[in-house]
Amino acid sequence: MRYFLVWIVTNIVLFASVTDDMIKRSIVKIYTVAKVPSYISPWSASTVSYTGSGSIIQGDMILTNAHVVANQAFLEVQKYGERKKYIAKVYAVSHQADLALLIVDDKKFFDDTVPLELGDLPQVEQRVVVLGYPMGGNTLSATLGVVSRIESNMYVHSTESFLAIQVDAAINPGNSGGPAISGGKIVGVAMQGITMSQNIGYLVPTPIIKHFLKDMQDGHYDGFADLGIDVQRLENPALRSYFGLEENQTGILIDKVSFKSALNDIVKDGDILTSIDNHPIQNDGTVEFREYEFTNYNYFVDLHQMGDEIDLGIIRDKQSMHLKAKVKNRSDDLYLVKTTRYDKMPTYSIFGGYVFTPLTRNLIASTKANKNYLSYLSTKWQTKDKEEVVMLLKVLASKISRGNNGFGMWPIDTINGKKFKNFKEFDKMLRSIKDEYIILADKDGHKVIINRNEAIKETPDILQKYNIEYDRSQDLR
Repeated sequence: MRYFLVWIVTNIVLFASVTDDMIKRSIVKIYTVAKVPSYISPWSASTVSYTGSGSIIQGDMILTNAHVVANQAFLEVQKYGERKKYIAKVYAVSHQADLALLIVDDKKFFDDTVPLELGDLPQVEQRVVVLGYPMGGNTLSATLGVVSRIESNMYVHSTESFLAIQVDAAINPGNSGGPAISGGKIVGVAMQGITMSQNIGYLVPTPIIKHFLKDMQDGHYDGFADLGIDVQRLENPALRSYFGLEENQTGILIDKVSFKSALNDIVKDGDILTSIDNHPIQNDGTVEFREYEFTNYNYFVDLHQMGDEIDLGIIRDKQSMHLKAKVKNRSDDLYLVKTTRYDKMPTYSIFGGYVFTPLTRNLIASTKANKNYLSYLSTKWQTKDKEEVVMLLKVLASKISRGNNGFGMWPIDTINGKKFKNFKEFDKMLRSIKDEYIILADKDGHKVIINRNEAIKETPDILQKYNIEYDRSQDLR
């Protein structure tokens, strides 16, 4: 009975400390009107409206999720206890870390508000209260919970992995971007939940938030670095014996280094990565970020700003050494398929009713066709000769495309026998060919052949029939 009473008193104190009137007035409701592009019909978009949450922090900024304002066309914000809405603008966004900063030109919005401070990374079992404006009502909501675990997790918005806090506080649509408070300070930003689960929600933790804020001090977003290496665990005894590892030596095997990686001339295939900034890497690829708490080794990479120097512990040819390297690449700099895109319309080109587009993660998420192979391509790095995958997205039915209407989601390897590095180069080649026929081929030699003169002649009529204004996206015009 005593334990029960202590629990009740603890929660009352916690609740009172984080929901006093001034803190509540720093919680913001965000109204978003977004223009959401279609990656299946890349010339079109739909308009949707939804709400999210945010909090006022130093510098008259509103901290929220990137997915709350992604593809935004119009933003308004509203303070607790007021019905007036103010026009807001996006100042900075990290789609990687699902974070954004908003500004409001009318400074009256910030009257009678206190900027919330960022706290430290919470402990497991630490109590938090998540504040925001979730579905089910219009007023401010406060849900109590505890930190269940802290480890690397995939951020759904970007499909990249960073440190995340799991909590058992209810996080519902509309909560996104709202702060999780403990001890009167922000310890995380509500990010995502798991459907069909019992109160499993995730927060963007303060180390990731602080990285974002520091990154934006110069007004330019650089992002979170990717080392550009493929690695393999070293838990197998035969594998360890092959590389001559002693019992007390741990690390991960570097299988491949991207030619674009900042580490390309520093480490090499077959090296064993044993530490980052003198933090030992375990055989399963984890590091101890706090005593008895482990997460993915990239945690200590994510703490660095772009351009920082890191220390790499390496075993090469059974000799231990330390190497220095600067981190300077994002995932988008390295991979054949770009990470999920926002805030811009898709790139496309139409020629004789044949619709071409670069392969993106947005497109993969939008279709079931050829999904396994396309997902496989998304794991591959760029090469010196290949920066993007070019797709024949679909064929608009017309008299010149009979028999080819079934083609779609088809990766193109060559055009008239020639390879290309990226989509812009492909489009330039497509429109500069003077031969009678344009011959598209995939890696297996399957072909689509287009009569060039007929395609040029029929394209305007095809565009008109399908109510398409332009034969190319704005970035190609």
